[in-house]
Amino acid sequence: MERLPEKITGTKEEIYLELFRQFHSLLAGEKNDVVIFGLTSSLLKMHFESISWVGFYLLRDSELIVGPFQGKPPCIRIQMGKGVCGTAAKQRSTIIVPNVDEFPGHIRCDADSRSEIVVPLLQDERLIGVLDIDSSSLNSFDEIDKKYLERLCNEIAILISNHSE
Repeated sequence: MERLPEKITGTKEEIYLELFRQFHSLLAGEKNDVVIFGLTSSLLKMHFESISWVGFYLLRDSELIVGPFQGKPPCIRIQMGKGVCGTAAKQRSTIIVPNVDEFPGHIRCDADSRSEIVVPLLQDERLIGVLDIDSSSLNSFDEIDKKYLERLCNEIAILISNHSE
């Protein structure tokens, strides 16, 4: 395994491109879902200062259950259709929330959260879970984040579909 730099510098797009390089280097051939989710969370938190919380909620018995994450202890269970995570999961589409106080039904697991992006994790149209990212600043996420995080979730889905444990 290569030694990772402490921090990637550059534009947001350059940071994402380097993050993908590291993701592929670290996780090539990895077969454990927990490792994949955990290292992905760690890479995102390490390289984006604006992220206050990042992690995965995984679909289990028709509700989202917290999986590997980086940040303060979160809500453990989220019902489908509730909050940003449950809504993104139910709609199976990415949701960018510039100001969480303006999202009807927002679930405040972290009092410092001000903006959020949630990306569904789909495997052959089947919902596996969501990638949830919070920031303590308003308007932290945009279409660049959406583009690269959706790509990242697609690559994770492919990686975990290539094995069974």
